[in-house]
Amino acid sequence: MNMIICAKHIITGDGKTVLENQAVAIENGKIKKIGTKEALIAEFPEKEVRDYGDATLLPGLCDMHVHLGYWFSQPDSFNYNDQLITLYALQHAQAAFERGITSVRDMTSARKLCATLKMAAEKGFITIPRITHVDNGMCMTGGHGWDDDIAQVDGPWEIRKEIRRQVRDGAEWVKILTTHRSHIPEYTQEELDAAVDECHRRGIKCGIHAGTQPGIQMSIDAGFDTIEHGTFMTYEQAQQMAEKGLAWTPTIMAYTYLYEITKKNLEECAGKPVNDPVMQKEMANWEYFEPAYKAYRDNFKKFYDTGVTILAGTDMVVYGSPLLPLPRELQYMVEYGITPVQAIQTATSNPAKVLGFENERGLVKEGLDADLLVVGGDLSQDITLLNDVKLVTLGGKRVFEDGIRYVGTGNMFM
Repeated sequence: MNMIICAKHIITGDGKTVLENQAVAIENGKIKKIGTKEALIAEFPEKEVRDYGDATLLPGLCDMHVHLGYWFSQPDSFNYNDQLITLYALQHAQAAFERGITSVRDMTSARKLCATLKMAAEKGFITIPRITHVDNGMCMTGGHGWDDDIAQVDGPWEIRKEIRRQVRDGAEWVKILTTHRSHIPEYTQEELDAAVDECHRRGIKCGIHAGTQPGIQMSIDAGFDTIEHGTFMTYEQAQQMAEKGLAWTPTIMAYTYLYEITKKNLEECAGKPVNDPVMQKEMANWEYFEPAYKAYRDNFKKFYDTGVTILAGTDMVVYGSPLLPLPRELQYMVEYGITPVQAIQTATSNPAKVLGFENERGLVKEGLDADLLVVGGDLSQDITLLNDVKLVTLGGKRVFEDGIRYVGTGNMFM
């Protein structure tokens, strides 16, 4: 789609720059030039011109914590064979476009699922966001996620062996899980150190599920590239991460959603005896999710101000939850103290840098991929405008416009 896109506002994605009354010329899937509408029309008179008026153009968003093929919470999970899981993941991936998402990092799905989806996209069978993926998460025997088909491995050398197997099979990242809801770490420091050493020795990055203490500190000490959740992180730990160049994916949405669901369930349980099994379950949930919700609400801005690199991710795997609600994740960030322009950076140039694609995407910049999003109004003043998606392009091709997904094969939709 060789065209000129005009919008009153352009958020470049660097966390500070907003251009006014500029336009972007797209050619061969790349951002060819940025300039005024008049100048670009004069230079490229053959290109189609799309003027969205009082709207904002920005880089396509990246959700840095998804599980495209997470089917375990489905009420009829017994029906989910390999074929149905693949179709479910495809539906999940394509839903990203209507939320302005053009890239995702999958942090555990069924083995080889994401690799298969990527191959299908390369062959032109399907149109999906750009995917960076782990092969499968790793936990200790009986650790968090073991019943969700996570690989159970123990000891430094078994962890190294599993990492080597995953790299052999095409893993682009590695994920370790070391905490759940208690303050008892699951992996030892020796095991965590071995995991990071093996990954970095092989030139691959690694993220870790760590939400409680002392697991968070152990993960920082080991040097994981990204800390996923970090729910009960301290200010001093955020400072350490900033100093060490480690990134934080808070996944505010996931914990806040579960807090709200638990609150609603408890209200519906009012009047039931304390020893009622349902009441006991919801009280246990409340004891974790209420302080988790407050931890994000009360600390996010302070942690942001340390300079730690923040990555936007949603981690929504609960049945009935919205798919990839990244706009809401960014809205929480703004509600908790940062500006819309700063929030956009956590879903654009920050992910691109951490994933190693900063020379390909993540900014509205000449020469980069034309993965672009247009929303109505001035997004720099109102983050909720992310819900008013006008256009999404992936490599210059239209994939979503005015409520319609364009996800045909090959070059059918230009």
